[in-house]
Amino acid sequence: MDATLDLHQDWGAAAEAELADVVELRRAIHADPEIGLHCPRTTDKIKAALAGLPLEYREGTSTTGFVAILRGGRDNGRTVLLRGDMDALPMQEETGLPFASQVPNAMHACGHDAHSAMLVGAARALCARRDRLSGSVVFMFQPGEEGYHGARYMMEDGLLDEPRPEAAFALHIMPNAPAGVFWSRPGALLASTDALNINVRGKGGHAAMPHEGIDPIPVACEIVTALSAFIARQIPVTDPAVLSITQINAGSAYNIVPDEVKLKGTLRTLSNATRTKAREGLTRIAEHIALAHGCTAEVVIDDGYPVTMNDPRALGLMRSVAEELGGADAWRTMPAPIMGGEDFSYVLREIPGSMAFLGVAPKGSDATTNPPLHNTRMTIEEEVMARGVAMHCAVAERFLDNGLD
Repeated sequence: MDATLDLHQDWGAAAEAELADVVELRRAIHADPEIGLHCPRTTDKIKAALAGLPLEYREGTSTTGFVAILRGGRDNGRTVLLRGDMDALPMQEETGLPFASQVPNAMHACGHDAHSAMLVGAARALCARRDRLSGSVVFMFQPGEEGYHGARYMMEDGLLDEPRPEAAFALHIMPNAPAGVFWSRPGALLASTDALNINVRGKGGHAAMPHEGIDPIPVACEIVTALSAFIARQIPVTDPAVLSITQINAGSAYNIVPDEVKLKGTLRTLSNATRTKAREGLTRIAEHIALAHGCTAEVVIDDGYPVTMNDPRALGLMRSVAEELGGADAWRTMPAPIMGGEDFSYVLREIPGSMAFLGVAPKGSDATTNPPLHNTRMTIEEEVMARGVAMHCAVAERFLDNGLD
């Protein structure tokens, strides 16, 4: 019997045996979504599904996240981390599913319900085969991924310190990719996610006599245009940045020149060098254009997530496992990064590892036109979660046996 069949029959069969419970848990979490760093009901559901397993628990004070530690039957000193996030988005669900969200303006539109459920399934399957594991597995159940820096808070609480993982892996579902196919790439996978705030102050007055004040609106418009030119002409296309000004707020009436204009937006980059250059350039341009017109510009850039960087060795391990589980067609190398962000980047900044997307396009659908992540109609093919469970299990065992070399 060849190795491909061995792995598929072993972890594939174990994952299929967990699928019914994984689906049930995913639906329970989906119907009762929670937002932010504190998701107590979700945490309770996950812990109930893990009850009775030989796991050690560690919790912090900053979030309702926790880690569950499985000590293998054979200890060679290695520790691997598997992560699943659990928080939802502030959106009103429109899927019409029988288990749709029962919480107004909250929805699992990014698949974190599936991520948590798959990780629970993996924990159950690995616990059942504990004796064959040659090290420890840390299951990281994390809230606050959607803009709340949950991974960073859990790390600051010391939840990844003992035992300290030597490799870290995560999966993220993708409704616009064929079911059961894994997608990823070495190096930069997802972008940094800084938030830009610019307050342009002038001198308000009567709109019929703008010359008696300093109108900040045309100054703000000039800043927006100049920032776009800066990104296009001074940031190299080989190490890109994306700047989107998404809010322009000013004024109270048609005949009043306001005192100030507030601009908000997002800056995305794929390297620390471009991130630094872009932040410095945006600040300089806004301040100097405002000064040239007799205004002032206060620029505040809120630190977002770092770039999500995949370790090539860890990614090679994931690819090897994916192909053994599902054949050569089960893995696709992405041609370019995605300019969205992920706070698993905090983990990967300190621990070598990788993240991959798992295609979950529903049966009979066109993956390219399905409602995407963060859409009120986003749905998944639940049977594919068995493939995610198997990937978690096989990656953990493979790393504990062989490391990243």
